[in-house]
Amino acid sequence: MSTDEWAPTACTLPTAERPLREAEFDGLFTTGDVERPDPTHLRVTLDPTPEVAARAAALAVRETACCSFFAFAVVAEAGQVRLDVSVTSEHVDVLDALQHRAGEAA
Repeated sequence: MSTDEWAPTACTLPTAERPLREAEFDGLFTTGDVERPDPTHLRVTLDPTPEVAARAAALAVRETACCSFFAFAVVAEAGQVRLDVSVTSEHVDVLDALQHRAGEAA
């Protein structure tokens, strides 16, 4: 699924930069579990390293700058690192696509 197919009109990231951002997400989603606690919340377990946690946090900051409907939390606990992603109910389809990407990459 390409970025053009699921990036909502609310996204202000320039179209030319979207494949690069997509690749950054794919790079994070290479290990671990993908869970969907509820329709507006996605949880992805990441490699439990400080470097991956820092990459996830930096990506989250950049992504919320262009897609304000996203809320991210990087959580480190019990020797694990996870990325929690939440959206408003109007953007569940974007979260569906992100879940699909995470599942494919893991």
